[in-house]
Order: sequence, then C-alpha cells, then structure tokens
Amino acid sequence: MNRTRKALIALSAALLLLLTAAPAAAQASESARMIQALNDKLLVVALPITLLVEGILIYAVLKFRNNDDPQPTQENRRLEITWTIATAIILLFVGFAAFQVMASPQISSVAPDNQPDPSEDFVIDVTATNTWAWQFNYTGEYDGVQTTNEVYLPEDRQVYFRITAEDWLHMMHVPDLGLKQQARPGVTNTITTTPTETGQYQGYCTEFCGVGHSSMLFTAHVQTQENFEEEMQSRMAENGGGNQSASA
Repeated sequence: MNRTRKALIALSAALLLLLTAAPAAAQASESARMIQALNDKLLVVALPITLLVEGILIYAVLKFRNNDDPQPTQENRRLEITWTIATAIILLFVGFAAFQVMASPQISSVAPDNQPDPSEDFVIDVTATNTWAWQFNYTGEYDGVQTTNEVYLPEDRQVYFRITAEDWLHMMHVPDLGLKQQARPGVTNTITTTPTETGQYQGYCTEFCGVGHSSMLFTAHVQTQENFEEEMQSRMAENGGGNQSASA
C-alpha cells in the first residue's frame, strides 16, 4: 500500500473516531446547552472540510514531490461552480444555525420591550460594586434578600439577571452556566437562563476593572427547589422579614 493511501486511510479513521466519540457531559443550564449544541453543529461541518483540504494537500505533496516539470492548472468551470455553490450552502447553514442560538433570549440580552416583571418572574438585580464585589438583590417573593459574592438559584426555573455597576465597566461571567454580560454604570443589561444541574459554579469579572479585578469572584449555587426555598426562608428570617440586607 503506497503512502497516499495510508494517509487517506489515517484521515478517514480520524474523522470516524471524532464523529463517533462519546457525547459531551450534560450542560449546567439551558444557555450552556444551546451554546454546546451550536459548537457541535459547527464541528460537524468544519471537521470534514478540514480533513478534505488536508487530505488533498497531503495527496498533492506526495504525488508531485518529484515532479521536475510542473504544469499550470487547467481551467475547470464545472469544478469552480461546484465549490462556489458548496461554499454558499455551508455559509448559509452556519449563519442560520448561529442566528437561531445567538438570537435566543437565553443567549443574548433581553430586549428592552421584553423586560421581566418581578411580580411574575424570578429576577435578581446584580451590581458590580466599587469595592470589587458582586452584590445580588432578590426581588418579588424574596424581596429584601441580599447576598455578596454568592448567588443562589433554583434548579429548572428561569432566572433573570438585571446587571449594572456603581463605578466603571465590569463583566459578569459564569462559563459553566453560559452567562456573560457587561456591567455598565447607569445602564441595566438583562440576561436570562434556566439552570438544569445542581452544583457550585465559579463566576468572574472578565473586564479588566482595576487593582481588585483578579479577586472579583463569586459563586453561583444551583440548588433543588426545596433547598433553595430553605435558603431563602433562612435569609429572610435573618432580615426579620424586612428589607434589611443579609450579606453572604
């Protein structure tokens, strides 16, 4: 068997191995699931193209490596039309798949005309403070509960974050929950997700904001509905049922 065939077989084996690999672990939120699903679709498209191009390149290198009299490529209009149409189809697929995900409220900012109602929706007001900390103020039925650098979320319930800042630019980011949004003074940006896996997830500030940037961390606790209610009742009891703050 010559080297060309060996190379093509190796590339085909690699493709089959990647396409039949075990699926990724369950995602921790609806936002993260949608992002991962988009990545998987784009990988399925990009991988065969990559292997095809690399295979042709390797074939050409091996076949013509000793050619002392190279000839110019002949025009092939049918081939040019074919790859132009194929490229257009691929780009349309990528654009449509990306638009479906990026336009979802679970991924992009909630539109100004579609803001949540704290009396009906689960809303948490998030403030990036000038002490390089994250302050979370619960609204609605949990009004008066306030935590610092800790946020508690119920499993399988949609939550809205209304994010702002006291002083300068920050960025709230929880990678495992698929959450990322800028915190700007005087502006409120709203994002939403639905946590689907209980656990503790690290949050960061990913917009350089000064000497305290590296320590501007917080933890998102996703709990079962029962444990979440117990947590909220405990914190509301600490407040005496009033609107005093209860810092984490």
